[in-house]
Amino acid sequence: MRFAVLGPLAAYRGDLGVDLGSAKQRLVLATLLSRPSERVPTALLEAALWGEEPPLSAAANRRTYVRGLRNALGGGGPWDGLQSVPGGYLLRVGTGRRDVDLFDEAAARGRRALARGEFSQAGEELAEALELWRGTVLEGLPLPDVLANWAGRLEERRCQAEEDLADALLGDDRCAEVIRRMRKLVEAHPLRQRAWGSLMLGLQRTGDVSGALETYRRARAELVRETGLEPGPELVRLHEDLLRQRKPPARTTVEPSPQVSPRQLPPVTTDFVGRDAALSALGACLDPDPGRPATAAIIAVTGMAGVGKSALVLHWAHRIADRFPDGQLHVNLRGYDEEGALPAAEALQGFIEALGVPQSRIPPGEEARSGLFRSLLAARRVLVVLDNARDSAHVRPLLPGAGRSVVVVTSRERLRGLVTAEGARPVTLDVLTEREAEGLLVGRLGARVSAEPAAAAEIVAATGRLPLALAVVAARVAGHPGFPLRTFADELRSGGALLDALDDGDARRIMSWSCLALTAEGARLFRLLGLHPGPELTPGSAAALAGVPERAVRAQLRELTRLHLLTEQSPGRFVFHDLLRAYAAELAHTEESSGELRAARERLYDHFLHRAHRAAVILQPQWPAVTPVPELTNGGDQGSVPDAEASLAWFAAEHQVLLRTVAQAARHGFGTYCWQLAWALTAYLAPHGLWQDQRAVQETALAAAGKSDDRAGQAMACRLLARANSRLGELEAAEDQLRRSLALYAALGDATGQAQTLHNYVELCYMRGRLAEALGHGAEALRLYRLSGNSDGEARTLNAMGWLHAAEGDYERAIESCTQALERQRRAGDRNGQAATLDSLGFAYHHLARYDRAVASYDEAIGLFRASADRYHEAETLVRLGETYEATGRLREAERAWRQAAETFDALRDPEAGNVRERLVRIGVT
Repeated sequence: MRFAVLGPLAAYRGDLGVDLGSAKQRLVLATLLSRPSERVPTALLEAALWGEEPPLSAAANRRTYVRGLRNALGGGGPWDGLQSVPGGYLLRVGTGRRDVDLFDEAAARGRRALARGEFSQAGEELAEALELWRGTVLEGLPLPDVLANWAGRLEERRCQAEEDLADALLGDDRCAEVIRRMRKLVEAHPLRQRAWGSLMLGLQRTGDVSGALETYRRARAELVRETGLEPGPELVRLHEDLLRQRKPPARTTVEPSPQVSPRQLPPVTTDFVGRDAALSALGACLDPDPGRPATAAIIAVTGMAGVGKSALVLHWAHRIADRFPDGQLHVNLRGYDEEGALPAAEALQGFIEALGVPQSRIPPGEEARSGLFRSLLAARRVLVVLDNARDSAHVRPLLPGAGRSVVVVTSRERLRGLVTAEGARPVTLDVLTEREAEGLLVGRLGARVSAEPAAAAEIVAATGRLPLALAVVAARVAGHPGFPLRTFADELRSGGALLDALDDGDARRIMSWSCLALTAEGARLFRLLGLHPGPELTPGSAAALAGVPERAVRAQLRELTRLHLLTEQSPGRFVFHDLLRAYAAELAHTEESSGELRAARERLYDHFLHRAHRAAVILQPQWPAVTPVPELTNGGDQGSVPDAEASLAWFAAEHQVLLRTVAQAARHGFGTYCWQLAWALTAYLAPHGLWQDQRAVQETALAAAGKSDDRAGQAMACRLLARANSRLGELEAAEDQLRRSLALYAALGDATGQAQTLHNYVELCYMRGRLAEALGHGAEALRLYRLSGNSDGEARTLNAMGWLHAAEGDYERAIESCTQALERQRRAGDRNGQAATLDSLGFAYHHLARYDRAVASYDEAIGLFRASADRYHEAETLVRLGETYEATGRLREAERAWRQAAETFDALRDPEAGNVRERLVRIGVT
């Protein structure tokens, strides 16, 4: 029997094709062929046929399909090549009896010839390999996940063979064929940098240098649009060779190169003990399976809550981190968090940013982000830790495809779907052995354990050998060094039967026992901290929840930390184990009145709002500030943010907490706190280009304000949401929101709000090429700012109109408008506004060939941007300063300005750095 999968599924007995029957029957064969001559579990077959929810008749139907397939392959009678084995089925496939095996053998021969420099021989072998492809893998079959992943890996091997063939053809000087094949390949797979490089070489060698340069521009545009990253260094070097008319290398081996190597693994404790069998099992999963294609390995570590899954995986990950030179990614998916699991789209955003893609380049949808993530990891070797997943579906969008990365998932669920469909290797974690549990106690309590071995053994038994429970008990015991262990063992035993519930992962009794050791104030704080949105909390937010001064709560936090009910992850920042957080929240809802719960939440939101509002006003003093709800006086200390540097640091530290607070405030009916906090967050999110976050918080704020019929909140959120959408390219949605905001502000009689919205409308119309309409909106904004006496807004709108005049080529009028703006801004001390206006003036002076005035304007703008920590606009102005230096022949100064700009854009992870480097190449600088 021969089998073909590189195209429509086919089987041949001799030279005769076999009728394989129904689609379900063919899916059975395809799944067996994906794992030839090895046992295929029945669960995997059922996942291929019906997904994760097979019907009640699945077993009977599966046997019918297998029986029909045997008859078809046997020509009407039984066929012994398809055998039932314990737990599954086995399809015996002889060597070279699948077309994919013949393809791999021929491609391997071609690569060996290529390595020897035998280009003609390599070309023949690789062409023979590629001729075996009759279409897409299993063409015409509806592919379930398990087969789609396998098909994707085969397609990756085909692409690699195409690129190898291009190398052989270039070595054999068959450039026309290279151009034809590579154009087809990049059309289907536009992120393959090696293919783009081969196409560029083919065009250059046929004399079409301009075509090769245009190909680079197309490649770069595709990469920046789809991934947010610049081309890798090999492709850039090839481009520079072409620009400078240097002879490119004989063959291209361009591969995407990792530009950022994230190191995200959290720190681990030094008292990790035992788990030798589990560590060995994890280590075995790293060993590549010979004969399998290069694809990401997946490990599923599962077990009850508190059993130590995260501790094990992080301990192991730190041990083997050096085997992953391209970095380590980590995320807590919060699968069992009371506030809700972390959506895969948010986790992907964090990963993609960590890999060097600016937030503005990250697509909004989960599917698009997942595809981008897989593209970024295809040429990297990265360790990915997905901690605390809810289920298999939660992690699927976060799995790499092709490549050499390793993914470790932890979950309380058994993740059967991940094991059957994605081939994850399961590692099930049980409670500690008696020896390991005793070792943990020794690590925490020292010689006290050997002094009272019987009492120690009873403590181990009472905790069910669950690591979390043992840690909590040991912490309490350690706090009383003069008490014998027998005291604690008797206390645990007297509480009733041992922790039978631990079999289900419920450690309530141990945690409640530990809480008995708390002072009344400490116990109350523990309960109220369960209301905090997380992921981290500070003494300030703890004090707000408790309604006490911050100095009073610090001792209680030390008490909770000493008993291992909290962990101080970094100085002044505390985290909960998710089991402890859930228990604290449960206690809060059972032991606190509904009035106290609402009051505690209000105190917390008040704390965040007023601290964020003060920081926002310091960072953006020229913005018309919202008037926050009156500050509560019976909460904790609000803290101070004395200057811009401290305000930025506070926002950076609380960024994720504030995002979750906005969402939680909306969910619990605190709409005004929600939209006002969203406004304050804008002072941090917008200057940092965090437009995805800005869109999310403003969407939440708009919904919350709408629910409470707060028209001022709706108008504000609409305007800020429009600005985020315009920066993310959603111009239609932005325009609809600006119109709605204008109508709301008009109904409120808020002239300043209307003027701000019209100012944003000016920017939108400029982006859409409607300059006349933009000028009209600008004139109306000026009228309204003057009517309301807002000179800061008037000045900024004058600058915007000056820029519009410059865009129309009316540079003298642009200078007149911007000069008026600058005079007002100097009087008001609006440093950032002055910088923006000086940049506009420099642009106008440059185009009037008044280069000295342009340089002076740009220099002053750069100094002001730098003083206000506005690095993005500083870099933009440096680019324009370099253009003026280039126009006057001062190439050394142009080089210095552009180098500074490129370095700044690199630090901001902005792809504009690539454009700046092209300017450097243009003036002969490498």
